Amino acid sequence: MRALVTKRKRAYAEARTTELVEPSPERVEPRAAHPGAPWQVLSYERQLAEKQTQVRDALTRIGHFEDPPVATVLPAEDPWRYRNKLEYSFGEDETGQLVLGFHRPGRWNEIDDVTDDVLASERIDTLRERVKQWCRAEGLTAYDRRENVGFLRNLVVREGRRTGELQARIVTSPGDFRAADLAASLEADGVLWTRAAGVAETTRGGETELLAGVDTIEEELRIFGAVLRFRISPEAFFQVHTEQAERLYAIAAELAGLRGSERVFDLYSGIGTIGLCLALRAREVLGIESIEPAVADAIQNARRNEIENVRFFAGDVRTALRPLVEEAGKPDVVVVDPPRAGLSQKIVRRILETGPSRIVYVSCNPTTLAPNARQLADAGYRLSAVRPVDMFPQTPHIECVALLEREG
Repeated sequence: MRALVTKRKRAYAEARTTELVEPSPERVEPRAAHPGAPWQVLSYERQLAEKQTQVRDALTRIGHFEDPPVATVLPAEDPWRYRNKLEYSFGEDETGQLVLGFHRPGRWNEIDDVTDDVLASERIDTLRERVKQWCRAEGLTAYDRRENVGFLRNLVVREGRRTGELQARIVTSPGDFRAADLAASLEADGVLWTRAAGVAETTRGGETELLAGVDTIEEELRIFGAVLRFRISPEAFFQVHTEQAERLYAIAAELAGLRGSERVFDLYSGIGTIGLCLALRAREVLGIESIEPAVADAIQNARRNEIENVRFFAGDVRTALRPLVEEAGKPDVVVVDPPRAGLSQKIVRRILETGPSRIVYVSCNPTTLAPNARQLADAGYRLSAVRPVDMFPQTPHIECVALLEREG
């Protein structure tokens, strides 16, 4: 394989493939061109083995754990067409024709058209193609960030895998188009339009208008024999793999060792998915989340599921944790589900101040789990279990649930 180095760091370099000289005997043919599914060329069994190695390597090399207790990766039931949320970008091909797909690897300004998204359902494929053809017929142009001209930016599609609900949100620059006609042409439960004025590519922020249907989507999670129903706002976080999310949260609850008498702090609680699952087996759950619309969703989700032993608060974990302890008392268990960057040292110190018996760490990035686990271990916690869950087949990403127990 020949590759072009695109970024150099002190400890590593990043590169993109320019030529495949001789394929490996283990290489398999990809189902379709898809920059978001680079591991299609590996058998699923090999993907799982590599992810297992990735987790163990991070904990030994970065976390300095001699023999980390990493369990076998929990595989997905179906490693294809599993995503419940897709974010597509508009662009133009070499002929100037409008395309709708993904950024070409290493190229922020080039979009590869998608006709068959192997990670999305057929319904999402159909909706995306309908939006693309409608926008082409209207003569709408894609936004060019270099020149700050053009109109169409992104298409965000969400699907309730359990509920069957479908939502489309089109993101554009300020301006106007026949938005109501586009909404009427789509077979979706809700169609929204976001107008963003900034240059950066992001589907967050801006002014959002409901064009048709309802402005939220609902999804269900089945855990411990119960069915929990969640309301998801357009910009709220929800695990992109519904079926594996159920298994992930069941593992988190199992490792938390809940017997019905515990007070649980759910940090980075989002719309309440983990907290409400844990509340089924805890005395009380208190969640902290910085995004206020997500907190509103979490409160509504608790009400609609008739779960009364849970409360959610809006605030930054770094500053809100001490006041929460003063109001509610110290937790028996702390559950954290931080962003990819992991926990800052200050937040780790805040968690240690609360003195929980168990810390359950849900991680989407082993390389940030490892140093956080080391900080906690150095402060008197034992890394007792690490359970990897394959939330993202056909990609190098792996989710883990780690349990750290206070020594003594």
